[in-house]
Amino acid sequence: MKLIVQIPCFNEEGTLPATFNDIPKVIPGVDIVEVLIIDDGSTDRTIEVAKELGVDHIIINKNNRGLARSFRTGLDACLKLDADIIVNTDGDNQYAGWHIPKLIQPIIDARADIVIGDRQTDNVVHFSKGKKILQKLGSALVRGLSETSVPDAVSGFRAYSREAALQMNVVSPFSYTIETLIQAGKKHLAVVSVAVDTNGKTRDSRLFTSIPKFIERQVTTIVRMYTMYQPLRVFFFLGIILTLLGIVPITRFIYFYFTDGGAGHIQSLVLGGTFTILGFFSFLIALLADLIGFNRQLLEMTLEKVRRLELEMVGREKDR
Repeated sequence: MKLIVQIPCFNEEGTLPATFNDIPKVIPGVDIVEVLIIDDGSTDRTIEVAKELGVDHIIINKNNRGLARSFRTGLDACLKLDADIIVNTDGDNQYAGWHIPKLIQPIIDARADIVIGDRQTDNVVHFSKGKKILQKLGSALVRGLSETSVPDAVSGFRAYSREAALQMNVVSPFSYTIETLIQAGKKHLAVVSVAVDTNGKTRDSRLFTSIPKFIERQVTTIVRMYTMYQPLRVFFFLGIILTLLGIVPITRFIYFYFTDGGAGHIQSLVLGGTFTILGFFSFLIALLADLIGFNRQLLEMTLEKVRRLELEMVGREKDR
């Protein structure tokens, strides 16, 4: 069994050595442990440091493409390198690398397809009270939408089986953590969580410049991903809300029409009619989006088969 630990990096020359050295080189149940670096357009010595450390594989993005795209690039590379298990960790040494054996054990035992490292944010000293509350609320929302039981939804310390990695399609430019979790839930993959330790803070997060910006991006990702996988439900309930908003002023107009002739209340009829029409169009969009959703499922099935064929061809070329 082959494990590849992928580390997306952007200007991590100072923290990469500690991150790399924390990764166990021998793990029970695993025959080969390799490390893959995805350098996301670093302008410091990240690549040179990786070579000095003896990193097994280095992928270089010429420009900074963002964490989600780097994660997707790493996932594809790990599959081509015949990884049976893929672990993702951050280059800032936030996560305790020595917990990788614990993280991958549910996959080795065939109990899980994806394992999320639970940072137990209540115990993280450098997390503010506000950040802890936001993390709990956000994780609770994602748990409900993805129908999983993961307490730390945005943790980047996670392990994927080969089968799970083949089914992941990262399209978000910002957050792969929430996107892949919602995908996993909707595809009925087995997702479990294990408690892991974290290291001390080494630098501020580069994913967002402020809490409001972070919330905006995460909410956008959640809405987009949930709508992608549950379009009928989203637009149907939107249609119900709009229709109910339309019924209220229409009922008001009807009441005044029969009591005093309705004079001066025509605006209620116009407002109610507008909302009702919008609700009707939402119902039509729901049906259309649901049909498009079936087409998306067929495309995902096709993409998965194409990936398998490509990997088979790569394997044959290696055997020659």
